[in-house]
Amino acid sequence: MSNSKTAGKPRPPAPAAAAGSTRPDAEERLTEAIELLFFGYRDFISDPDAILSEYEFGRAHHRVVHFVGRNPGITVAELLDILRITKQSLARVLRQLIERGFIEQKTGEKDRRQRCLFLTEAGDELGRRIAAPQRARVKKAFAEAGPAAEGAWRAVLLALVDEDLRPEVERLIFKGAR
Repeated sequence: MSNSKTAGKPRPPAPAAAAGSTRPDAEERLTEAIELLFFGYRDFISDPDAILSEYEFGRAHHRVVHFVGRNPGITVAELLDILRITKQSLARVLRQLIERGFIEQKTGEKDRRQRCLFLTEAGDELGRRIAAPQRARVKKAFAEAGPAAEGAWRAVLLALVDEDLRPEVERLIFKGAR
């Protein structure tokens, strides 16, 4: 692929192309960006996948633990809206997490029909274990990419979210931070 000096570094824009140049065109650069997203995600999720496998859990468990941890008391309906998975898929994952003591389910105080979800102490510990290598990887990537990287990365990822959903995503992610 590349040598150690250029590994992980984004390819700079190529100089103006001469006739017969191998400079990638705009479509090729977009394809490369998409592939980088695939490879980045593959490696970003690899450490949590290894941790989750110790519990015989998968990525759906990871997402549930993450969003319940970030939103204590979240309702099942709200979680379904965030994850965009079927009720049946969530029910299986939730059942496993509840039975194994990682999530606690309580009846809603205002609406007794609601099921509100909370991490247990074990669930909180699992969430921290999963997040630690991801935080370290992102921190290292920002440091390697330079001071403007974090803002640009956030802007690009937010722009990938459907435009009509961005305000809700921002509200979920940045609650209390702004």
